[in-house]
Amino acid sequence: MNVSFHYTIEQIENITKGKLANKNALIPHPAYLSLDSRKVVFPDSTIFFAIRNQHQNANLFIENLYKNGVRNFVTDDESIDVKKISLANVIVVSNTISALQQLAAFHRNQFKKDFCVVGITGSNGKTVVKEWLNHLLEEDFVIVRSPKSFNSQIGVPLSVLNINATNNLGVFEAGISLPGEMKMLEKIIQPDIGILTNIGNAHDEGFKNRTQKIREKLILFRHAKQLIYCADDEDVHDEIISFQQKHPKLQLFSWGSKSFNSVRVQSVKKNNSSSEIETLFQKKSYTVTIPFTDEASVENALNCLCVLMILNKTDKEILERFNTLYPVAMRLELKQGINHCTIINDSYSNDLYSLNIALDFLKQQKQNSVHTVILSDILQSGRKADELYHEIAGLLRQNKIDHFFGIGPEIFSVQNEFSFLKNKLFFKSADDFLQNVSSLNFKDETILVKGARQFEFEKISHFLEQKVHQTVLAINLNALVYNLKKYKEKLLPATKIMAMVKAFSYGSGSHEIASVLEYNKADYLAVAYADEGVELRKAGVRLPIMILNVDSNTFDSVINYNLEPEIFSFTLLKDFISFLKKSEIENYPVHLKIDTGMHRLGFMEEDIDTLCRQISTNHYLRVKSVFSHLAASEDENEDDFTQHQFDLFKKACEKIESTLQYSFIKHIDNTSGISRHPDLQMDMVRLGIGLYGIDSNKKMQKQLKNVSTLTTTISQIKKLKAGETVGYGRKAKLVKDSVIAVVRIGYADGYSRRLGNGNGKMLLNDKLVPVIGNVCMDMTMLDITGIKNVKEGDEVMVFGEALPLPKLAEWAQTISYEIMTGVSQRVKRVYFEE
Repeated sequence: MNVSFHYTIEQIENITKGKLANKNALIPHPAYLSLDSRKVVFPDSTIFFAIRNQHQNANLFIENLYKNGVRNFVTDDESIDVKKISLANVIVVSNTISALQQLAAFHRNQFKKDFCVVGITGSNGKTVVKEWLNHLLEEDFVIVRSPKSFNSQIGVPLSVLNINATNNLGVFEAGISLPGEMKMLEKIIQPDIGILTNIGNAHDEGFKNRTQKIREKLILFRHAKQLIYCADDEDVHDEIISFQQKHPKLQLFSWGSKSFNSVRVQSVKKNNSSSEIETLFQKKSYTVTIPFTDEASVENALNCLCVLMILNKTDKEILERFNTLYPVAMRLELKQGINHCTIINDSYSNDLYSLNIALDFLKQQKQNSVHTVILSDILQSGRKADELYHEIAGLLRQNKIDHFFGIGPEIFSVQNEFSFLKNKLFFKSADDFLQNVSSLNFKDETILVKGARQFEFEKISHFLEQKVHQTVLAINLNALVYNLKKYKEKLLPATKIMAMVKAFSYGSGSHEIASVLEYNKADYLAVAYADEGVELRKAGVRLPIMILNVDSNTFDSVINYNLEPEIFSFTLLKDFISFLKKSEIENYPVHLKIDTGMHRLGFMEEDIDTLCRQISTNHYLRVKSVFSHLAASEDENEDDFTQHQFDLFKKACEKIESTLQYSFIKHIDNTSGISRHPDLQMDMVRLGIGLYGIDSNKKMQKQLKNVSTLTTTISQIKKLKAGETVGYGRKAKLVKDSVIAVVRIGYADGYSRRLGNGNGKMLLNDKLVPVIGNVCMDMTMLDITGIKNVKEGDEVMVFGEALPLPKLAEWAQTISYEIMTGVSQRVKRVYFEE
C-alpha cells in the first residue's frame, strides 16, 4: 500500500529518532510511503521503509529501488553503503517497524480538534462494524478508515497515516495475536470511542487464556472517553468493570438484555430475510431493521447503533439506513469472464486506498496483456474533484492501464484529467454503461471492476462474468501466501523453494496460482508436462519451470518456451542431446533425476558411473540441478529408509559434481520432508500440497491455513414420505418422513460415487447432513431432515475450513491429493485476496 503524506526528511529523522546518514534530494509533496518494493508506483516521490521481519529483509531491495528511481529510504541496516545510493536521502533507525509506528503516532497527534476517532478491536466483526459505520455515517461525516482489514502492527500505522485535514471522523480497527502488541497500536489510534466486538477463538494460541486476551485488547481503550461492548458476555463484562476501576474517566456504554445496560435490547424478531431489533435508550425506544438474521450481524448492528447514539445521530432517516446494510466484501475476487477475459470484482467499495490495493492486484495478473479499469466516482473523499482525479489519473498512468471506463457524474465532469489515455470512455451512470456495453467488445482483457456501492457495479460484474453453474471452488490467495511463508520459516535463508504447480496446481488453477507464487518470491516452479509449462509462459510467468515428464514429441515446446526438462533415463538423455545438437543449442539447462528408492522415474545407483561418462564432456547440456524423491518422508516408521535415500543421493551428487567440475542445485526434501526432516533441505526443497494447507505432520498442519473451499447450492427441496426411495437403484429407502435437498454437484464435478449412501456429508447451516442414495453425474441428494431455515438456492459446503478436505478424503477412502485434483474443470474457480 502506498500512503500519501507531507513531511520533510528532517522531520521524519526527528520523529523516528533516526540518523540522517545521507542527505540529498528534497521529498516531493505529496510523498508516497511504501513498504513493498514490488508496489512502488511513483518512484521519484516515494519514501521506502525497509521492513525486516521473520519472512523477509527489505533492505536487500534498496539498491534495486535506487536504480529504479527511488530517492528516499528509512532503514535499520547500519552497514548500508550510502556510496552506492549517493543521491538518496537515507535515515538509519534502530527498528523500521517502530519508526513507522512513531511516524503514525505523531501524525495522529496533529489531528485533535474537531476530529473523533472510533477504535475497534475484538476477535470477530471488526471489519464489518467499520464498514457498516462508514455506510451509516458517510453522508454526515468525512470519514477516514482502515482499508480492508488493515489492523496489524504495520496495517494500523498505514491506515492512520491516511488522515488529512478534511476528515472529521476516523474509524480504525486493531488486531493483535500476542501479548504486548496493543500498547503501540493504542498510541497510534488514540480512540475517543472504543468498540469491543465479539471475543471468539481467533489467535487463542497467542494467549494463556481468554481472560488474558480480553485484558490485552482492552489496552486500546486506556484513554478513550466511551467504550461500547456487549454486557451479556459475563467474562467481558467482569473484565471491563475491573478495567474501568483503573481508568475511571472511561464511560461504559454497554448493550444487552440486562436492565443495567446503557442500551437495553428489548427484542430481536427474525423472519426469513431480516431482523427487527428493538432497543431502549434513556427511556426512549429505538427500533432498527437489518437485512440479516444471523446472530453475528445482530451484534455488529447493535455496536453500530451505540456509536450513532453517542454521536447523537439517531434521526429517523439515519436509522432507516440500517435496512440498507450489506454483506461486507473483504476480498478481491478473480473470476473467468466473457470472451476469454478475466474479471477482478471489487464492486462494493471505492476509495483511494483500496484502489491502490486493487490496482496492485491487477498488476500481478499476466494472463492477458491488456489491462482495463472500470471505475466509479469516489464519494465523500473530502477532496476537490480535480485534485483527486488528477492523482487517480497518475495511478492509472504508473500502472500502465490500457483501457479505462469512468462512471459517475463527478468523474464524467473531469474526464480531461485522463487525456493521456488512448482508450477511454466516460458515462454518467452504470445503466448508461450497460446500455452501451455490447458495443465495447471486451475480449482477452483483465478487467478491474471497482465501484462505490451506490453505483451498483455488481450489475457490471454479472454481465462480464462467464456464466457457469453454481458449484464453485474458491481459492484464498492470502492463505496460499501465508502457507508459503510458514514453510519458508522452516528453511535456512539460502535454501530455495520449488513450488509444485502440476496437475492444474493440484486442481486449484494454473497461471492464477503460479503468478502469485512468482510475485511472492518462489524460486522455481515444477509441472508434470510441457503443455502445462507452455500455458504458464503464455500467461506471462517468467520463473524457471522444470518439466517432470518430458518426451521427444515436446522438445520443440520445451526449447521455444524456455522450459527445463527433467532427464530420468539414458534414452531420454540421448534423444535430447541429439535434438540440441541438430538445433545448434549449447549449455541448455536440465535436471537429473536420481532414483534412491521411490522406484518410479530416475537413474539407479548402478547407473551413476555411466551417467557421469555420458555428461562429462557434453557441452549441449548444463546440469541445473540433481534431485531425488523421498518415498515416505511423512512416516516416522520409515525414517531409517528416508535417511538411506538421502545417503544414496548425497553419494550420487558427489560423483556427478566431481565429474562436471561445477556445482548445481541439490534437492530431495518434499512437503512433509520440510517439516519432518529439515536437516535434508540442502539447496532447495520442493513444496507441493503444503501450499494448499495439507501436511501429514500434525504439528505443521495446525500452522497452515485452508486455501480451497468447494461449495454448491440447493436446486430443489422435497418432502418425502416414509417408505419412498431416493436416487438410482433405489439404494436409499426412507424409514421416516424426510426432507431431501438436491444439490448441484455430482461425480462429473469430482464428487466421488464412494461418498454416496451416507458415506459422505456436506455442511449446511453449520450442520453436517448425509448424502442419501447414489451420487449422480450432475447432482447429489442430501437428507436435511430437521435442519431449519433452509431454502432453495442456499449454499452448501462440500469441503473447506469448517469441513476439512482430509475428512472428505477419509470418507471417500482415498487421499486429499485425489480429491483436490479430481475437481472438474467445469467447476468455476474463483480466486480472492483479502
